[in-house]
Amino acid sequence: MTQPQTPFYLIDRARLQENMDKMARLRQRSGAKTLLALKCFATWGVFDQMAQFMDGTTSSSLYELRLGREKFGGETHAYSVAWAEHEIDEAVGYADKIIFNSLGQLDRFADRCGGIARGLRLNPRFSTSGFDLADPARPFSRLGEWDMARLEAALGRISGVMIHYNCENRDFDLFAGQLDRIEAEFGGFLEKLDWISLGGGIHFTGEGYPLDALADRLRAFADRFGVQVYLEPGEASITGTTTLEVTVLDTLHNGKDVAVVDSSIEAHMLDLLIYRESARLPQDGEHAWQIAGKSCLAGDIFGEGRFAAPLRAGDRISIGDAAGYTMVKKNWFNGVAMPAICIREADGTITTVRRFGYEDYRDSLS
Repeated sequence: MTQPQTPFYLIDRARLQENMDKMARLRQRSGAKTLLALKCFATWGVFDQMAQFMDGTTSSSLYELRLGREKFGGETHAYSVAWAEHEIDEAVGYADKIIFNSLGQLDRFADRCGGIARGLRLNPRFSTSGFDLADPARPFSRLGEWDMARLEAALGRISGVMIHYNCENRDFDLFAGQLDRIEAEFGGFLEKLDWISLGGGIHFTGEGYPLDALADRLRAFADRFGVQVYLEPGEASITGTTTLEVTVLDTLHNGKDVAVVDSSIEAHMLDLLIYRESARLPQDGEHAWQIAGKSCLAGDIFGEGRFAAPLRAGDRISIGDAAGYTMVKKNWFNGVAMPAICIREADGTITTVRRFGYEDYRDSLS
């Protein structure tokens, strides 16, 4: 079977289905609804599959909101850190629920949101994030309201809240303990609502995660407050489903063996660079190699891998877990060729659903 030219992202529908099966199990046992977080993954070529097992989408901007409405369907939740005056009417036209980040935004726009549910972001002032950059509870955070007087001032104009405080949280006991704290600190307010979103960042599709325990905890929370619970999985929806396929272009030795590939961490897996993490590379051989990108950035390094044989120009490498925060962040740094987006279908064939060429690079500028 002829493979596409590298670099390309390869989404595997069979692996995606494994996550969707867990999604279905969680929804059925807990009664919670799940919304795909488009900020993490918005590759709509597989929305046909995902929409069968999820309830809709949640957004961070007007464009994400519109994409969710047009390409995914189901419930469409509109959130933005700040809506602009010229955006709000269009946003309301796409949304089933609109969630305001602050009481000020609610005060400003509530009267223009007739006909759809309104919500507010609640910041519990703690989170599971280990990175200050991504911590919604960091000092002076602009993400949501926490003062009870301000939250109470929203009652009568909102029917629910969104509480996003998890970040790649693989620890169910930590999740349950922090939910206990939310119940204790905000319970009197929460029981006056109709729905509560607990956001994303819960790694419930990960290997060994106690899915049934999570489902039972979510159902207990919903029953206690008489609310519809929502989750907003991003990474949990697509973890383990996708690789970035690259080819070795050159090798050198500068104290360690280095292979330069036809891709770039800066351009194609930017989150790894931002958070100083290594890509998921093969680790099943005795030959250690550093895998580096082809851009001019000195730190354009995917990480260290181990291979069965020394690498040579022309060798293919599959970089794992390449779905979340990759395709939504890819860029044209150095004019490096942008990876195509491909799907491995259920029968094993590979479909190329999007290619990018010089014209896309040219037209992204002026």
